[in-house]
Amino acid sequence: MAQKIKLKICKTNAYPSFSPCVDTELLPVSHFSEYVVFPGFCDVHVHLRQPGFSYKETIKSGSLAAAHGGYTAVCSMPNLNPVPDCAENLNKQLEIIKKDSVINVYPYASITVGQKGEKLSDMENLAQNAIAFSDDGKGVQSREMMREAMLKAKSLGKIIAAHCEDNSLLFGGYINLGEYAKRHGHRGICSESEWKPIERDLKLAGETGCAYHICHVSCKQSVELVRQAKARGIDVTCETAPHYLILTDENLKEDGKFKMNPPLRSQEDRQALIEGIKDGTIDMIATDHAPHSAEEKSRGLEKSAFGIVGLETAFQLLYTHLVKKDIISLERLIELMAVNPRKRFNIPLENGDYTVWDLNGKQLIDPEEFLSMGKATPFENTEVYGKCVLTVCGGKTVYN
Repeated sequence: MAQKIKLKICKTNAYPSFSPCVDTELLPVSHFSEYVVFPGFCDVHVHLRQPGFSYKETIKSGSLAAAHGGYTAVCSMPNLNPVPDCAENLNKQLEIIKKDSVINVYPYASITVGQKGEKLSDMENLAQNAIAFSDDGKGVQSREMMREAMLKAKSLGKIIAAHCEDNSLLFGGYINLGEYAKRHGHRGICSESEWKPIERDLKLAGETGCAYHICHVSCKQSVELVRQAKARGIDVTCETAPHYLILTDENLKEDGKFKMNPPLRSQEDRQALIEGIKDGTIDMIATDHAPHSAEEKSRGLEKSAFGIVGLETAFQLLYTHLVKKDIISLERLIELMAVNPRKRFNIPLENGDYTVWDLNGKQLIDPEEFLSMGKATPFENTEVYGKCVLTVCGGKTVYN
């Protein structure tokens, strides 16, 4: 007797008409064939490395990895070569996206020329094809430059997405300035290097009326600043990443796959982030997917490159550690991963953009199964629930 597949469509208030037509012949059948259909996830913070650094990742491999993780839309950061600081440079990336990407990729343009923080990029001619403006990987150090950028972005109806980092407070640090750093003789990065620029920029956003988005929030002070700014009516949103919600600096090992920027913070910071996603202060979860070569991640905590991969593990980790532990609901997780990113960055969702998951599936995270060229993750061999069985983008199967 043929078994039937049970499909539950996860609907949200934001997309009440979301009703994809799922081809069940593409789904595996087993004794517990009950699957959940979600709107395609959307990540507003990924590094696809092309053009310029295709030995780390390509648009093809990165988009395949995204599809494997249930994403149908991602926004690619501008720390590339050439930097997309003019229309000519951005067009080089757009051509590769059109040719190679299996999902929707929306590129950022840089805030400043060469991401050097000295002169504004050609924002006017970039605005049409850029999802927003960011110098991610580097903080805009000058208050005057950031104010000028916000005024220009406001006039163009664009978002400034800020990597908030005060270089004068880094002191050569590479992990959190906490107990682990003290015990093991590592140079630490203080949380003030993150929240001080946020404090500055929130004042500027209030003055200019610019739509302002904060990348990879990691510490308690940042959460509280955003909470207060929202109460004052500032047009601000922010993101955090799965690793900041699950790990702390007490989980560190002497291994480059635990090194990212911002670094893993304290348990107190992690709890503040969780409260932030529960009360709506934090609007979305992005992966900051940052692939590097194996050699670049093999130099230990001090000398390895900053960054880990995350597109292929994000939903599994968050479902396992937040939903199954009753910290947030499944519906709230979908808001954070699919709904809110699209709403803020005006990224459409069609009925042909969806992902199907077996939430009963249990497995160990194995980087060798990643479609990304990057393999560095602190979650290697972590047991998780949830397995992506199908991703469809624009009506086309992109992962099965």
